[in-house]
Amino acid sequence: MSEKKKIALEYFNKKFHCSQAVLVAFADECGLTKEQALKLGACFGSGMRKGEVCGACTGALMVLGLLYGQYDENDLSSRQLANEVNDKMMERFAKVSGSYICNDLLKCDISTAEGIKYVKENNLFTQFCPNMVANAVDVLEEILHEC
Repeated sequence: MSEKKKIALEYFNKKFHCSQAVLVAFADECGLTKEQALKLGACFGSGMRKGEVCGACTGALMVLGLLYGQYDENDLSSRQLANEVNDKMMERFAKVSGSYICNDLLKCDISTAEGIKYVKENNLFTQFCPNMVANAVDVLEEILHEC
């Protein structure tokens, strides 16, 4: 198991959101403090609490944006690179996980009370979601190795 995956799973097991766990594992490379990474990732867990794009995948996308994203209006090559790594992340995460949509992964609508009840009764946050954190880190590390 990679060191980044260990860190991400450690933070997730401390009850941080999946998005926070993935981003904080790469904070140093992104020029962020751990506090900044945790705060930045705080509103993206559980598919932004609406079951949309999985927070673990979103945390990985934040890393890719921080490393490769466009910040100069004249630098269109960085925009292209960011688009490419975004597409790779989304496609590869869906391939290894089955989807990149949180509700699809959890097989319920977590934006509802019934969905949250289902997730808790089936221990999905503690038994299923760590796999999504691990998958996001694996795919992210693969993409970073390619760049």
